[in-house]
Amino acid sequence: MGIVGNLTPQQRQSFDSQGFIVIESFASPGEIDALRKRMDGLLRDFDPTTTASIFSTKNQLKLTNEYFYESAEKISFFFEEKAFDDNGNLKQSKELSINKVGHALHEIDPVFKEFSRSEKVSSLLFSLGYKRPVIIQSMYICKQPGIGGEVSPHQDNSFLYTEPKTCTGLWLALEDATVVNGCLWAIPESQKNGLVRRFIRDEDGVFFDSPSPSYDQKDFVPIEVKAGSLVVIHGDLIHQSFENQSSNSRHAYSLHVVDTDGCKWAEDNWIRRKVEPEPLYTS
Repeated sequence: MGIVGNLTPQQRQSFDSQGFIVIESFASPGEIDALRKRMDGLLRDFDPTTTASIFSTKNQLKLTNEYFYESAEKISFFFEEKAFDDNGNLKQSKELSINKVGHALHEIDPVFKEFSRSEKVSSLLFSLGYKRPVIIQSMYICKQPGIGGEVSPHQDNSFLYTEPKTCTGLWLALEDATVVNGCLWAIPESQKNGLVRRFIRDEDGVFFDSPSPSYDQKDFVPIEVKAGSLVVIHGDLIHQSFENQSSNSRHAYSLHVVDTDGCKWAEDNWIRRKVEPEPLYTS
């Protein structure tokens, strides 16, 4: 295999304790530029009349459609909630109206695939103890200036559940992320309290199996990072982001990884793939 872990013992200890770590300069300026330019091209070629799918973590009824389900193995485009006027027309250009693009960039697009399957990503996962990791979804998140919506407090294991739980989020800042333009916020050590609810898919659609707990906002800490920094997020960590009310976007590329060695993918997850994902490596 030849994979060697790239986390220091101190970084691993911090991750286990706090539930997240920040790795500065994980992506080079050249890699950031390549990812951003490729997304510019994808958005340029996208025809917004083909769908008006909106991404929301509050009203999941808007997501219960085949476009959302099929995005698991495609490159699909999801608009911001505030992108449209009362007549259903875009208020501004499509490039400034997209919330995110997902969920198979890492498989389909060669530029995103090259970064996602890079040795440094595999080495990081090896450091975290993954034996047969697969990237189960990828997202390019735009957090548009002025209309970039909030993402309510959640845990990644709610959406991407395995038995035992193995989801880890890798959140790469492609632009500086600040409290002004909608950086991540997290409750340190909250992963130690376990999973509070799951996002279930059945024949009627998708739903949470219990209400969202009430969180005290003073328990959250901002994770402000420079472009190129990677935030590694434990699957049970409570995290969120607020609306972007600034004039600057906050682009990020996010991967979610699960292990497939001795772990079972839950059949009632929203992702139901037709083709099994290819592991990054097998230890």
